[in-house]
Amino acid sequence: MAKWKPEHNWQNETLLLVNYGLAHLIRSYFVCSISFIDHSRRRRARLWRKPLTIPIFIACRPALRMVWFHVMTTTPMAIAVLGSGRGTNFQALAEAINDGRLDARIVCVLSNVEDAFILERARQMRIPAEYIDPAPFRTKLDGTAEQQVINRLRHYGTELIALAGFMMIIKPRLLKAFAGRIVNIHPSLLPSFPGLEAWKQALAYGVKVTGCTVHYVDAGTDTGPIILQRPVPVLEGDTAESLHTRIQEHEHLAYPAAIRQVIATIRGQSR
Repeated sequence: MAKWKPEHNWQNETLLLVNYGLAHLIRSYFVCSISFIDHSRRRRARLWRKPLTIPIFIACRPALRMVWFHVMTTTPMAIAVLGSGRGTNFQALAEAINDGRLDARIVCVLSNVEDAFILERARQMRIPAEYIDPAPFRTKLDGTAEQQVINRLRHYGTELIALAGFMMIIKPRLLKAFAGRIVNIHPSLLPSFPGLEAWKQALAYGVKVTGCTVHYVDAGTDTGPIILQRPVPVLEGDTAESLHTRIQEHEHLAYPAAIRQVIATIRGQSR
């Protein structure tokens, strides 16, 4: 069931902010004007100009703080998705947003694979979808391609990056450009079974429980701080395909929930 959100009365909120700012403006203008009353005639001739410089700045500060806090807490977080494959986790995020379970908006989808189905999913939803040529690299996002990704992310006003099956290593320049704002989902209970095809690793190892992990991205491979995990039991007679399917079902629940936590953290830091 979609989460109910009360409608904002933007007109009343705007009037409140304007009135609050005007009240501080009048008060500051009056205080600063008095300090100039006993100046010489030459200085008093410029009285109409001088008091307005300081008071406007002083008066606007509390109002601007209110506007900034209002924008940061009510505007949906701008998320960019990077993926290389089918984009089922991207689809789960989009559905969570549409259902009201995630207060965010997907501003773009970027892929290093020209015919990746994640791009087609995005275009069907009328979300900007772009292919970024990773050449000359195949396994890492570096060089010109890395800078191009950073430029496109900034172009779309990205605030948070969600990796959804993105099969390239993130390098320091992108990590620095969006420090603490890149998250990934991995099909195992990290730190167990990092790397590729983690469900096959779990099955081969013979564990009774595996799962999925949402974590922040750092310079290592699946080594960033853990945000959220969901366990998935390994059943008798499981194949790699059946186990992977069940893990993905949990991923589609875990990713929106984890990103909700990340958004709350980011907004808390902005206060």
